[in-house]
Amino acid sequence: MAKEIVLSGIRSTGNLHLGNYYGALSKFVRMQNDFDCMFFIADLHALTTHPDPLTLHTNVKSILAEYLAAGIDPEKATIFVQSDVPEISELYLLLNMHVGIGELMRTASFKDKARKALGITTGSSNNDDEDIERQIIGNESNKRVNAGLLTYPTLMAVDILIQKAHKVPVGKDQEQHLELTRRFARRFNSYYGVDLFPEPVNFDFGGAPVKVPGLDGSGKMGKSEGNCIYLIDEEKVLRKKVMRAVTDEGPKEPGSPLSQPIANLFSLLELTSTPEVVKQFRDAYADCSIRYGDLKKQLAEDILKVTTPIRERINEYINDEAYLGRVVRQGAERARERASKTLSEVREIMGIRKF
Repeated sequence: MAKEIVLSGIRSTGNLHLGNYYGALSKFVRMQNDFDCMFFIADLHALTTHPDPLTLHTNVKSILAEYLAAGIDPEKATIFVQSDVPEISELYLLLNMHVGIGELMRTASFKDKARKALGITTGSSNNDDEDIERQIIGNESNKRVNAGLLTYPTLMAVDILIQKAHKVPVGKDQEQHLELTRRFARRFNSYYGVDLFPEPVNFDFGGAPVKVPGLDGSGKMGKSEGNCIYLIDEEKVLRKKVMRAVTDEGPKEPGSPLSQPIANLFSLLELTSTPEVVKQFRDAYADCSIRYGDLKKQLAEDILKVTTPIRERINEYINDEAYLGRVVRQGAERARERASKTLSEVREIMGIRKF
């Protein structure tokens, strides 16, 4: 019996961090044993917000090394670079013919990124959606909101549909895009009267979603927030980051509730430390004897137990370009085999035939 196809990708916009590891990479490593897994580096997606040609290849290489260092095995899973599969770009064009501009402009991620690009503060107007449309259409600043950003959901849908993936691990911020993928699949199948594209579902491999908080006292860990612990961070850098993490004045009386910054530190501790260590510091907080400096030192020590072997493997892979090249060439060949078949089917269905 054929294994179900699982597909996921990470944009090549910088090094991966602890949130990427616990939220995605560690799950990918488990998935590769039971599913037909395809893990790619989304360099085309990266161009929507990070079009710098000087850093693009470096970022692709870094993420490839980090995939491997985290334990993704190219003999068990297909690892490829998005742009190495040109069939994706062609299907992206063809599928866009069945996608409405209105439904793309209404996506939460587009509006959020457009606000940031245009400098619009959320809630600055009674209808900031109109502000976005007006500035995009009639202002020189519209150059900062490119068409690729608008059609990002189509490209994501193509990544999934061209491989006929059944399961796609996505976070909460990508659920709307996955629903659009299902909508586009239904629309194409219905319009042409075919049963070509399966409708993919979200897949987290069991358990509650993992939210890895940042070190700034609020929100999740993210590159754009500048609150990350990167897998490649050297020991001295990592310790310094953790010791500078935001805290509060400490509990004033026994049984005090955790403030958000302290809850964040305990969340990180629960991910990386033993239950005994977590209990020790929770008890200390509860009876007001906790010392945040001790908590941070322990947290840094336990994070390093996770990241140090990964960092060492990253450095090994980064310096072995011949091996990295073999991995992506092998991955591209596998990915293109399925993608080419799907594209040929789409061209035939849409009436694009050679004489």
